[in-house]
Amino acid sequence: MEPLWAALVLGLVEGVTEFLPVSSTGHLILASHLLGQTDDKGKLFDVVIQSGAVLAIVWEYRARFASTLLGLVRGGPARTFALNVAIAFLPLAVLGLAFGKALKAALFNPTAVASAFIVGALVILCAERRTAARVPRVDDVEAMTPVDALKMGLAQAFALIPGMSRSGSTIIGGMLFGFSRRAATEFSFFLAVPTLLVAGAYDTFKHRELLSASDLGPWSVGLVTAFVSAWLCVRWLLRYVSTHTFAPFAWYRIAFGAVILVTAHFGWVSWSG
Repeated sequence: MEPLWAALVLGLVEGVTEFLPVSSTGHLILASHLLGQTDDKGKLFDVVIQSGAVLAIVWEYRARFASTLLGLVRGGPARTFALNVAIAFLPLAVLGLAFGKALKAALFNPTAVASAFIVGALVILCAERRTAARVPRVDDVEAMTPVDALKMGLAQAFALIPGMSRSGSTIIGGMLFGFSRRAATEFSFFLAVPTLLVAGAYDTFKHRELLSASDLGPWSVGLVTAFVSAWLCVRWLLRYVSTHTFAPFAWYRIAFGAVILVTAHFGWVSWSG
């Protein structure tokens, strides 16, 4: 039962944190260490269960995805929307292939990760202050231009810095570029689909020798738990952003950054692992 319990907890952590601006990677590292899931297979598991969170987005917006797929043939707004997602996906894909390993090697240490948490929190607070009285230029993802998509993609690329948060970089970047809070949040959801699916497929193929039939049970539990918890979190977040700011997440990031420093200092968590 221990592997199933660990898979349940990690799936819950992934689902709850993936689309919030708090860095799911940092939370998974901490949870994996506490559960003793720090070997190569454990790291691959953390990547694979992201697919469960992605499927929650596909399910929640199934009508939008279906109309977009049909629209690829017919043209019109659906094709423009798909093109914008593709454009926004490219910066992280290109920069990740070029610099991903180097950035991890240089920055994946407790001080750098904690600093990214705190710097990201300060950016959130700054963005909220700068956009508080501003009328959004883009209030719906359908109103995006290819230039807007490229800007969002460049913002997402900051997630290559460990601890910055993919969703946080995209959402806050969008707000600074003139998106409404809801539009930036929704586009972050859509952009997660190609980003996380490609990352998961790439890592699974690269480490396919680690897979075995005995993993089917725990991995299924992790995927299903990530799907359900992410779906509930997405629905909650869409309601939340309608009437609230992201400031509470910023203060949480600062607190979590302090947790990283303290746990690393006393040797409770091997963050570099």
